[in-house]
Amino acid sequence: MTYCVGLMLNEGMVLLSDTRTNAGLDNISVYRKMFTFEDPGERVIVIMTAGSLSVSQTTIARLREAIEDPDATPDSSIMLAPTMLKVADIVGGMLAVVRGEIDEKLSAMQGATASMIVAGQRRGGAMRMFLIYPEGNYIEATEDAPFLQIGEHKYGKPILDRVVKPSTSLVDGQKAVLLSMDSTLRSNLSVGMPLDMCVIERDACRVTQKRRIEAGDEAFRAMSEAWSTALRDGFSRIVV
Repeated sequence: MTYCVGLMLNEGMVLLSDTRTNAGLDNISVYRKMFTFEDPGERVIVIMTAGSLSVSQTTIARLREAIEDPDATPDSSIMLAPTMLKVADIVGGMLAVVRGEIDEKLSAMQGATASMIVAGQRRGGAMRMFLIYPEGNYIEATEDAPFLQIGEHKYGKPILDRVVKPSTSLVDGQKAVLLSMDSTLRSNLSVGMPLDMCVIERDACRVTQKRRIEAGDEAFRAMSEAWSTALRDGFSRIVV
């Protein structure tokens, strides 16, 4: 399983994913789940994936193939699409096609599914972020719902519900997604490090910060311990 989260804030977007794909006692695999497509200054698209590795990897591979196709058109390539809405349409369509093909091959077994978060901006357009379901349909982040999650989202959702607003700064947004991930790591063994985080500042049309957080990262450990201490102190002060 996995956990990915994206925030759409007034200042820009913050995205974070883990890399664990198998949480068996003796079979833990690491695969990147955050994929970046950039023409710096013109367009940036980040895709995060959760679910079946075969579905998500095949979908990403075909999206890359479509970008490199010399006959690519705005209807086939996410790097030529005129809007982020069209990008979501292309990604959703490809995901649905790949899922259908793999489901057919695995018809004797439980179907394979995957979901994705697609975020980005093109020059002259607005920042947009979409959660794409296995069937290819999608929902969009809004001012009322400025974050999207896929995978094991329930453990990390409470802090986001309490602190994230469109006016949240990018610095506080990074803190929020990291603490959301920390809560998930503590409660679910199917989510694991290392973590991939990126920040896209509004109108930059490129990834402005990128960070990989390895197991044992001192800054992440210190943040986790400070959060645990704050929760314990808060708990002890509550009177019932």
